[in-house]
Amino acid sequence: MSKYKILIVEDEHGIAIMEKNYLVKNGFDVDIAVDGNEALEALEKNNYHLVVLDLMIPKISGEEVLKQIRQESNLPVIVVTAKVNESDVIQNFRFGADDYIKKPFSGMELVERVKAVLRRSDDTSNTKIIKSKDEIVEYDVENNRLLKNGEEVSLTKNELLIINTLLLNPNKTFTRNEIIELSFGYDYDAFDRAIDTHIKNIRQKIEEDPKNPKYIKTVYGLGYKAGEVYEVK
Repeated sequence: MSKYKILIVEDEHGIAIMEKNYLVKNGFDVDIAVDGNEALEALEKNNYHLVVLDLMIPKISGEEVLKQIRQESNLPVIVVTAKVNESDVIQNFRFGADDYIKKPFSGMELVERVKAVLRRSDDTSNTKIIKSKDEIVEYDVENNRLLKNGEEVSLTKNELLIINTLLLNPNKTFTRNEIIELSFGYDYDAFDRAIDTHIKNIRQKIEEDPKNPKYIKTVYGLGYKAGEVYEVK
């Protein structure tokens, strides 16, 4: 039996079978739910490692299923949809999606996205707290909260996603496009300079001197990296 159990929520039979076949061939244990009611029932009865969730499903919408999942857990969810507007994509991330894949897509793209999301999930499973060396800034990985001097910092969903990417890889420099790919999981290339705005906003909230940052550093000509951090198991 596979280490990972996946729930596919998809009402189009051909697409659901294609998704299942590719995932099973790559070693995953897979169930299928054809509507929102079946999805919630399956989630109540079984322990899944990840959900592949179509938004356009009958009875209970995919958006509502995603909201209910997020009320109960941090179970990774990959949203599948034909919607391609930036506002729709951003809204799904605000609802709590971990990744986004638009129709039509290949079976291997799905497999690789599933593997990537599960790797990120596994990376956080053994690491609970990341602290700055001066212990001023603290990131609670399990609860997805950033604290400064013991007080929770109010961050947007996108800012938290960027913080998660940088602080879980404290010795790595990321380009803007790498931050987009790892944080948001979809093609955001046209808006890569928006990362600069997010970083500026994060620094305003956590740095003692935003013009001379030490927690989120600029690597000139390359991108950004986390500075002055270490992991606490």
